[in-house]
Amino acid sequence: GFHLSGTVTEPATATEPEMTYKVAISFDRCKITSVTCGCGNKDIFYCAHVVALSLYRIRKPDQVKLRLPISETLFQMNRDQLQKFVQYLITAHHTEVLPTAQKLADEILSSNSEINQVHGAPDPTAGASIDDENCWHLDEEQVREQVKLFLSQGGYYGSGKQLNSMFAKVREMLRMRDSNGARMLTLITEQFMADPRLSLWRQQGAGITEKCRQLWDELGALWVCVVLNPHCKLEEKSCWLRQLRKWGEMDVCPLEDGNYGNELPNITNALTQSSGHSQDSLARPRRTVFTRAIEGCDLHWQDSHLQRIISSDFYVSPSYQREGESLLFNSQGQPLWLEHVPTACARVDALRSHGYPREALRLTVAIINTLRLQQQRQLEIYKHQKKELLQRGATTITNLEGWVGHPLNPIGCLFLTLTEACRLEEENCLEISDAGDSKPPVYQHVPVATGSQDSGESYLSLALEVALMGMGQQRVMPEGLYAQDKVCRNEEQIIARLQDLELDPVLVQTLRKQCILLLEGGPFSGLGEVIHRESVPMHTFAKYLFSALLPHDADLAYKLALRAMRLPVLETTAPSGDVTHPHHLVSVVPSRYPRWFTLGHLESQQCELASTMLTAAKGDMLRLRTVLEAIQKNIHSSSLIFKLAQDAFKIATPADSNSDTTLLNVALELGLQVMRMTLSTLNWRRREMVRWLVTCATEVGVRALVSILQSWYSLFTPTEATSIVAATVMSHNTILRLSLDYPQREELASCARTLALQCAMKDPQNCALSALTLCEKDHIAFETAYQIVIDAASTGMTYTQLFTIARYMEHRGYPLRAFKLASLAMTHLNLAYNQDTHPAINDVLWACALSHSLGKNELAAIIPLVVKSVHCATVLSDILRRCTMTAPGLAGIPGRRNSGKLMSTDKAPLRQLLDATISAYINTTHSRLTHISPRHYGEFIEFLSKARETFLLAQDGHIQFAQFIDNLKQIYKGKKKLMLLVRERFG
Repeated sequence: GFHLSGTVTEPATATEPEMTYKVAISFDRCKITSVTCGCGNKDIFYCAHVVALSLYRIRKPDQVKLRLPISETLFQMNRDQLQKFVQYLITAHHTEVLPTAQKLADEILSSNSEINQVHGAPDPTAGASIDDENCWHLDEEQVREQVKLFLSQGGYYGSGKQLNSMFAKVREMLRMRDSNGARMLTLITEQFMADPRLSLWRQQGAGITEKCRQLWDELGALWVCVVLNPHCKLEEKSCWLRQLRKWGEMDVCPLEDGNYGNELPNITNALTQSSGHSQDSLARPRRTVFTRAIEGCDLHWQDSHLQRIISSDFYVSPSYQREGESLLFNSQGQPLWLEHVPTACARVDALRSHGYPREALRLTVAIINTLRLQQQRQLEIYKHQKKELLQRGATTITNLEGWVGHPLNPIGCLFLTLTEACRLEEENCLEISDAGDSKPPVYQHVPVATGSQDSGESYLSLALEVALMGMGQQRVMPEGLYAQDKVCRNEEQIIARLQDLELDPVLVQTLRKQCILLLEGGPFSGLGEVIHRESVPMHTFAKYLFSALLPHDADLAYKLALRAMRLPVLETTAPSGDVTHPHHLVSVVPSRYPRWFTLGHLESQQCELASTMLTAAKGDMLRLRTVLEAIQKNIHSSSLIFKLAQDAFKIATPADSNSDTTLLNVALELGLQVMRMTLSTLNWRRREMVRWLVTCATEVGVRALVSILQSWYSLFTPTEATSIVAATVMSHNTILRLSLDYPQREELASCARTLALQCAMKDPQNCALSALTLCEKDHIAFETAYQIVIDAASTGMTYTQLFTIARYMEHRGYPLRAFKLASLAMTHLNLAYNQDTHPAINDVLWACALSHSLGKNELAAIIPLVVKSVHCATVLSDILRRCTMTAPGLAGIPGRRNSGKLMSTDKAPLRQLLDATISAYINTTHSRLTHISPRHYGEFIEFLSKARETFLLAQDGHIQFAQFIDNLKQIYKGKKKLMLLVRERFG
């Protein structure tokens, strides 16, 4: 049959009643060519009812009644039967069919209608003609709608996942050799190209969002697969080529390296754009995400050597050819395929994608044999150049096109092809891609099918080998943020796959052999002795290798990881050699670094590698030494070294067991390095770093603390040394933590005091008070510290610092010293007439109270200083009032007599203070009257009342005040309203 129809019943659920749907399916040459269902489901996949009817037909063919095409049945009826048939049909469906029946009847009865020009009539139940196109049913409108919807969600609500599953669907169609695969990809691409965000991103010169970029990459890779279909027709290929060119020429088409036009401005060197770079970007042709597919259209599969490789496991060279130098076979007679590696791998991907797994495997083996031969030849070349390269310490040899992070993902493709051949499919295990908790795959060794002698190799060991070769390839960091980011991402993906492999003895042997080759590979290997300055760093890769090798060959693991620690792009000297490609004329650029946008990530990976080695070397002093030296030589960022120090400290001091002294010492040494690095540069974490170092040194023990106290000047500023370091070392907690005996405590205290005095000498302003505090328990040290303060007081210290120390002295029971310091502080102070809220006023009042409590002489000594420094009338009157309330000398200093009499304002020293206060009131009054506004009149009158109180303390005060008021009335008679208020209050 060509047409299947039926009714499908969906049983009732808790919320929905039972439903019945009418389904019709057309098929032709084993393909479903069209479907309709009453459920009205809109999706690119068939609805459950279509699937149910199809499965029913497949599983129970005898239950489905087979009928002739309807045209045959009608042919057997006479005139009456036909009339009856049509009338019954119309009656059964009169609402739907009647308008159509009426229209058809009119057309048939009209002699010149279109329907009468055609012989016969259509029959949906009859099959298609042999010449008709036949392909699986694909609802094109639905594909467009869904892609459009997912793109409009911009990667939110899991739309990225949905689009990826559509790409997976395309791959599945290609594998089933369903011609709709390319059709569906075309529909998807059309919607991608119509995404309104493209022109927006282009106008803004912004990069496409990360999620979107990855989707475009997959789109480009899928087109490469489609055009490399080994069995496509020429006309199909030319049709695709036209489409790809049309898309590629549109100005919104995303570029292969990530962004539109020029990358972000040169961060390291925005002003002097190097001439080399700008011309270079003009000269290079524009490469879009479709460029590789367009180039792929030129590739064909007709090469006879290639045909033989993919069609047989037993294709080997004739034995007589093996002596000579042949480009087609290696010395064992195995075939080689000497094509540009990413292109050759794209062929493998195409074979795998189009359902030719055996062929894909054969070509993969040929590519690997070619890579091995290349590796051997490079080793030989390096042996001849080794001496010269090692003397220079740099190399210009590098691959400008890296395989990791390449748009065609060559290494990932070979690895997948090989591991798929070794995968153990578990019983009834349906692979569900969406399940986040999918179990890691299980692999077994499958021997390589080969025509030469039994190599004893398995596809699994080849997979490991090619991944290591690719990851270890020495290559230049590509230009541009996106390409650089992709290198990191692709590397992480490959490593994640490698971690799924259980390393048995066979794989360990492969791992060791390849690691040794990488170490010996010179400039061709990223782990060789000399590498290009801009070589992609190997830290992430080395961290995987180190962990994988450690249980089997620790020496090799360390050798490799230590070699990988370098990051030459951060070394100051640029290589002297010339880079023959203008593409990377970095040494000409005036800036120190090329534009490495991922540098922060790379440095943190370097730090991770170091941390992994430190953890593994715990307890082994020799290994720890070498790792420490590598860190000190290669890591240039203080915050990363600090992170390593903290990591080492954590691992060295587990909560549940004893500390590991070897690792603790490393943590301390790294911490000391951080202190030296950040001593003269600003670092917002500096306080945290200093505190941490003291904690670490405390954990190491008393000798470490003595050492940092003695060499403080190379590690800390004087302020840090006194206020954080010495103060913490001398705290009760530290002494308890170390459970020190008396001599040890004394030694620490003595070191802390020496440090305190040195810091006070170097920076008295900030360290004097801490120094005095630290020296309290030692008389000589305390006296020395006090003397340092006195010496510095006249020159280097502010009144605030001196007042603070003076109060400390009073608190410690040294009132006369406090007085001396307070007097020195007064000489630095100057309070203007209007500074009546100045923060130093409290200090001045305290100093006067202190002097007053000491006695008449001290008060007499400080008053001239007060008069000289303080010009604020209210403050002066406050001091005067306090001094007249009680008798001086109440502090009761031994050996002094106290008369107990109140002091008179007519006699010295208070007379001088009173005169100064009165004159301050007079000056302030004049100052205030020069620019007074009516809203301040009331406040001014209150001020004059206060002034009168002070005037009245003098013998002839009332006369003086009256004269003062008359004077005001005379001078300011223009301010009538104010003078009226003055008269009202003061007569």
